[in-house]
Amino acid sequence: MEKFGKVIVKLRIPILILSFLLLIPSAIGYFNTRVNYDILYYLPNEIETMQGQDILMDDFNKGAYAMVVVQNMDTKSTDRLIKKVENVDHVAQVISYTGIVGEDVPSEIVPSKFRKYFENDSTDTTLFAIFFDNTTSSDDTMNAIIQIREQTEGQAFISGMSAVVTDTKNLSEKETPLYVLIAVVLVCIVLAIFMDSFLVPVFFMISIGMAIVYNLGSNILLGEVSYITKALAAVLQLGVTLDYSIFLWHSYKEMKEIYPDDHKEAMAVAISNTLTSVVGSSITTVAGFIALCFMSFTLGLDLGIVMAKGVVIGVICCVTVLPSLVLFFDKAIDKTQHKLLLAHMDKPSAFITKHYKAWIVIFLVLLLPAIYGNNHTKIYYNIADSLPSTLDSNVANAELKKDFNMSNMHIVMMDKNMDSLDKQKMFDEIDKVKGVKWTISMNSLIGPSVPDSMIPKDIKKMLKSDNYELAFVGSEYESATDQVNAQIKKVDKIVKKYDKSGMVIGEAPLMKDLQDVTDTDLVRVNAISIAAIFIIIMVIFKSISLPIILVSVIEFAIMVNMAIPFYQGISLPFVASIVIGAIQLGATVDYAILMTTRYQKERQRGRDKMEAISIAHKTSMESIISSGLSFFAATFGVACYSKVEMIGSICTLLARGAIISMIVVLFVLPAMFMIFDKVICKTSIGFLDDKKMVGNDVYAAEAK
Repeated sequence: MEKFGKVIVKLRIPILILSFLLLIPSAIGYFNTRVNYDILYYLPNEIETMQGQDILMDDFNKGAYAMVVVQNMDTKSTDRLIKKVENVDHVAQVISYTGIVGEDVPSEIVPSKFRKYFENDSTDTTLFAIFFDNTTSSDDTMNAIIQIREQTEGQAFISGMSAVVTDTKNLSEKETPLYVLIAVVLVCIVLAIFMDSFLVPVFFMISIGMAIVYNLGSNILLGEVSYITKALAAVLQLGVTLDYSIFLWHSYKEMKEIYPDDHKEAMAVAISNTLTSVVGSSITTVAGFIALCFMSFTLGLDLGIVMAKGVVIGVICCVTVLPSLVLFFDKAIDKTQHKLLLAHMDKPSAFITKHYKAWIVIFLVLLLPAIYGNNHTKIYYNIADSLPSTLDSNVANAELKKDFNMSNMHIVMMDKNMDSLDKQKMFDEIDKVKGVKWTISMNSLIGPSVPDSMIPKDIKKMLKSDNYELAFVGSEYESATDQVNAQIKKVDKIVKKYDKSGMVIGEAPLMKDLQDVTDTDLVRVNAISIAAIFIIIMVIFKSISLPIILVSVIEFAIMVNMAIPFYQGISLPFVASIVIGAIQLGATVDYAILMTTRYQKERQRGRDKMEAISIAHKTSMESIISSGLSFFAATFGVACYSKVEMIGSICTLLARGAIISMIVVLFVLPAMFMIFDKVICKTSIGFLDDKKMVGNDVYAAEAK
C-alpha cells in the first residue's frame, strides 16, 4: 500500500489537473440526466395496477388523468374553457357533463342524475376530468398541466397525481441547489471548530465536491434518477464520506511527527494507512446502500446504486485528490492552524468508562420504550401529504373535497364482451359500497338495453377499446387511508366476481399497492442490511460476539431515533421509514468499528480489560464526535430548510440518527465491552495475545 501512496504523492500535480478536467464531462452528464418525479413509477411492473396502467395507455391512449374544479364560471364560459383544455397538446380527452350530452349524444338517453356528479349549484362549481396521452411524470403531461393552469386564470383547480408530480418538480428544482450549499456551509463551520486548521475544511469540501460531481455526472449511464435520489445524493455522500477525509488528515498529522522533514513521505504513509482503514469502514456503508437495491419498490435500487457508487468514488478521491490538494497547499494550511477544541478527552473519557454500569442501566431503561415506539411510529403513504398544503395540487384536492365531497376516482377495467346484465348487477353492487359517490359506465349512461349499434360514437370512443371497457367510480375517501383501501378491496372483489380478468386501477389503488409493497420491503431491507453488516464485522474481527454487540448497539440507536416521532405524535413518510435503518446502520456503525479496532489492538498488546477499553475510548472519542457532528451538520440544515417532507423527514432522521449513534457508541459500547470482555475474548480468534506484554510503557505515548 505504501508504494501506492508514493505514486499518488509523485503524481499529485497530474492528478489535480486530471481531476479538474473530469469535472467537465461530469457536469455535462449531470445536466443531461433525466429526473423522475413520480414515486408511483417505481412500483413493480408485475402488479395488477401497473399492468392496468399500461393497458390504459396502450389501448385507450390515456396515460394520466386529473380532476378539475371550476369555480364562479357560467355554463358557456365553462364550455369555452373545456374547449381550450381539449386543444392543449397531449390532452387526450375531457370528460364533463356537457361533453356527455353534447351534439352527438341525444340528451334524452343520458340520465339527469349525472348532472349532480359534475355540477354543484349551491357552490357554483363545475367538475370535469382530463385524460392525457402520456404517463403521469412525462414532460408532456407536466407541460400540459402548466398550460391548463395558465388558461384557467385561477378559476380552476387541478387535482390528481399528475398535478402533484408537477408541483413536486417545481418545488424540488427551486430547493435542491440550496441543499448542498447549506450542507457545505454548516459542515465547514463544524470542521473549522473541531479541527486544527481553518483551511483544511475547504480542501475537504473541494475533494468531496469533486467526488459528488463525478457521481452525479455518472448517473447519465442510468438514464434517469428519482428526484429523491437527486436531492439526497450530494448531501448523503458528503455526510457518509467525510469520515474518510478526517481519517486521512489525522493520519497525515501523526506521520508528520514521525517524518517532520519529509512531508511527502508522511503523506505517502498516511495514504497507505488511510486506504487500509477506509476500505474496511466503507464496505459497511456500501453494504447499507446495497441492501436498498433488494427492495421491490425500485426507488431503493435507484438510491442504493447511486449512493454505493458515490461511496466508492468518495474513497478514491480521498486517497488521490485530497492528498494532492493538501501537499500543494501545505504551507498555507500550516499558517491557518489553531488549537483543538477536543484536544483533551482524558477526563470526559475517564468519567464515561468509570460509570459504565450507569450507562447500561440507562440502556436497559430505554430499550423497551425504544422498541415500542419504533414498532408503533405511524407511517403515511399519501404522496401529496409530503408537500405543503398551499401548493396548487393540494389546494385543488381540498376544493374537490369541499365542493363535491369527493377525493378519488377509481377506474374499473373489464372485458368489453362482458354481458350487459352482469355489468348492471356489478355496478349496482359497487354503488352500495361504503364511500362510493357514483359510478359512470356505458350501462349507466345509456342503459343495458341499448344495442351496440345505437351507442353514440363519442361515448364508445371514451369507454371502449378493442379489448376492454372502462368505467369510473367516484370515492369520497382520500388516497392511502384505511377507508379507501377497504373500499378498493371490496370493489375489486365485486369486479372479479363478474369478470375474473377485470381490475381496479387509478391513483388510490396504486397507493394501496405502494403500502403493501413497501411494508414488505421494510422488513426485507432491514434484514439484509443487518445480515450483510454482521458478516462484514465478523470477518473483520474474526469474532462471533463482536458483530452481535456492534449491530445491537447501532440498532438500539436506530430504534431510539425511530421511536421519537411516535412520542412526538408525528407521522413519517413511507420512504423515510424504509431507508433510514439501512443508511444509519451502514453509515454510523463505522463509529463502533473505530473504537472496537483500537480495543482489539490494545487487548492483543496484553493490556487488561479496563486499560484497553479506556485507551480505545479516549483515542477514538475525537474522531467519533467530529464525524457525528459533521454528519449532523450535513443533514440538519437541509431538514430545516426543505418544504418537501419526503426529503426533510429523511434528513431529520439522519441528522438525529448521527447524534444518537454517536452518543450510544461513546456511552453504551464501552460498557458492553466491560461486561462482555470475557465472552469477546473466548469467541474471537486472535483477540488476545498469548504472551503478556512487558514494558507497556512503550505504548504510553501512543495512548495519550
